[in-house]
Amino acid sequence: MIADSHCHLDYPNLYNELDDVVNRAIKNDVKLLLTICTTVESFKRIKLIVDKYKNIYGTFGIHPHETKNFKNMTDTLIIEYKNESKKIIGVGETGLDYYYNHSDKNIQKKIFVQHIEAAKELDIPLIVHSRDAEIDTFDILKNYMKNSKLKTIIHCFTGSKDFAKKIINIGCYISVSGIITFKDSSELSETISSIPIDKLLVETDSPYLTPIPNRGKSNEPSFITHTIEKLSIITNTEKKVIIENTTNNFRKLFNL
Repeated sequence: MIADSHCHLDYPNLYNELDDVVNRAIKNDVKLLLTICTTVESFKRIKLIVDKYKNIYGTFGIHPHETKNFKNMTDTLIIEYKNESKKIIGVGETGLDYYYNHSDKNIQKKIFVQHIEAAKELDIPLIVHSRDAEIDTFDILKNYMKNSKLKTIIHCFTGSKDFAKKIINIGCYISVSGIITFKDSSELSETISSIPIDKLLVETDSPYLTPIPNRGKSNEPSFITHTIEKLSIITNTEKKVIIENTTNNFRKLFNL
């Protein structure tokens, strides 16, 4: 059984044909899915999804791009949203994105901290987005993970080998996406190959980041098999071992 640890099933190109998307996933042994929240509107659809499908779970969070529209989001509010459904099992995605800077950096950091506080209080995993923000992401997480049981996933990892080493040393997990199948991913693949398998998850981030050989199509959970195949190659590990370990890591993190 494969776990897609990060997808956006509420997005129209997946949501509008979700029965077919889920059936294709199951046919490819992708039987655990975590659909990730980015806004309050996103959360409304996520609740409908997790209520309908037994094998799909969700999160609540505000994407760093959207923080300018949610400046008053607090840890208390995040906890209230999470408690609307027992199948909401994570906080995020949250974090920092200095590549696009769609929201002011200080607002991103403020809301990131609110998510961290909520995840600590709820004792559920934190799903982190970090792009061109390695220093601040690490400094904030290091501060809040010290002497705490905070469980953290850096999703869609594209960072440096140094960043990978540092965040693993403070207890973070790393989630691998279809980017590792791209032609210009040799440096990232080398970094991923150095990460212990007991710290790895796999994801699609669908409908984005469609892996080769399906580039040009909208990404979906069933395509995660291509990412697993590439991960098997770059780590010199059998596919069944990759699947077993990444799924076990997912289950352990989310108590499933």
